[in-house]
Amino acid sequence: MTEIYYIEDDKSIAQSVKEYLEQYDFRVTVYGTITDARTAIVKMRPQLILLDWNMPDGQGDRMCRFIRSQWSKLPIIFLTVRGDAKDIVAGFGDGADDYVVKPFELTVLHSRILALLRRVGQNGETRLYCDDITLDREKKSVYLGKEELMLSLPEYQLLLLLMENKGKTVMRGQILERVWDSSGNYVNDNTLTVAMKRLREKLHQPKCIKTIRSFGYRMEDTL
Repeated sequence: MTEIYYIEDDKSIAQSVKEYLEQYDFRVTVYGTITDARTAIVKMRPQLILLDWNMPDGQGDRMCRFIRSQWSKLPIIFLTVRGDAKDIVAGFGDGADDYVVKPFELTVLHSRILALLRRVGQNGETRLYCDDITLDREKKSVYLGKEELMLSLPEYQLLLLLMENKGKTVMRGQILERVWDSSGNYVNDNTLTVAMKRLREKLHQPKCIKTIRSFGYRMEDTL
């Protein structure tokens, strides 16, 4: 699931975009001020930013420059009524990857998001998602909602393996080889059972981790 932050103070437009995109395996979080959005991005980076220009507490061009100064490859799309050529040129100059003028068709916005994600190679993004669980491969961090969890190395590697194969059943033998045997550690089948029990406890018994009896485990979105 692709995480999008939408910085927009018009609640009607924001809700329409959110509802439409979330039909297509996107998770959209709306921020009504630049201040709230900036705090959120610093804490947890999304995979794409939708950005209005005129916000109640500042201008989107300054926010765009801030994002680009911190994360050179984070995709940014302006969604704004400012459609003059000089504004569009300025938006790209500030670091935006695309520029969409209001009013716009939701189908067109969706297509442009997909095109941008293809261009930046979003499939290689460092963050993985399943329901409310986020795993950041770059930071080696795991979050449940906004809460960062402290996992042991085997628990992290177990979760990473399942999330990298989301939607597929990973066999118990595969997990033992990847998580433990690759480190030269002798383990038995019960080691995996205990590690999974502890991982589920730390994740508050998530519905998205399925036990496939006699075979292994599978992660899949349920929300």
